[in-house]
Amino acid sequence: MARKLKTYQTSLGFFDLAVAAPSMKAALEAWGADSNLFHQGAARQSEDPHIVAATMAAPGVVLKRPVGSSGPFKEHAELPTDLAGGDASKKADRKSTSRKHQRHPKQTNDKAADRKAALAFEKEQKRRERERAKEEAAQRKERERRQKAIKAKEKSLDAARRKHEKNATDIQAQIELLEKRAQAEEARWEKERSRLDLALRRARG
Repeated sequence: MARKLKTYQTSLGFFDLAVAAPSMKAALEAWGADSNLFHQGAARQSEDPHIVAATMAAPGVVLKRPVGSSGPFKEHAELPTDLAGGDASKKADRKSTSRKHQRHPKQTNDKAADRKAALAFEKEQKRRERERAKEEAAQRKERERRQKAIKAKEKSLDAARRKHEKNATDIQAQIELLEKRAQAEEARWEKERSRLDLALRRARG
C-alpha cells in the first residue's frame, strides 16, 4: 500500500530544497544527501501550505528556490542574486519562515489525493532510479573503455619491451663475438709479428 507523502525541506549549497516523500530516508535519497541532514538539524518536515502544495503537485521532484529567500519553490530555480551579504538577515528570514510553517499544522485529508500523490512519488522515484542506473551504466561503460585502452597500451608497452630486450640481447651477443674475434686477431697478430721479427733479424744477420 502506498504511504502518505509528507513535505520535507532543507538547504544545500545555493538553494533551499523541498520534496514530497513518504519518509525522511526517501527525502534524503531524492536530495542525493550523503549524510542524515535530519539528525544534523539541517532538514525538517514542512507544514507551510504553499510549500506543501508545490511539492504535492510534483511528488518526488526536488523543488528549489534561492537559499534564504521566501519565494516559491520551482523545479528550476535561479541562483541567489545576493550571495555576499545578509547572512544574519537570511537566518532571521529562515527562522521567521519556520515559525510561519508551524502556524499551519492542518492540511486537508483527501485519501484519493494522497494515493495519487504517493503513486506520483513512486513514478518519480522509479524515473530517478532509471536515470541513476543509466548514469551508472554509462560510468561502467566508460571505466571498461578506459580499462580496455589501458590494457592495450600495456600490451603495446610489453611488446616493445620484449623487442628491446631481444635486440639488446642480440647486440650483446654480437659484442661478445666481436670481442672474441678481436682477441683472436690480437693473438694471431702477436704470433705472426714474432715470426716476422725473427725472420727479419735473421735476414739482417
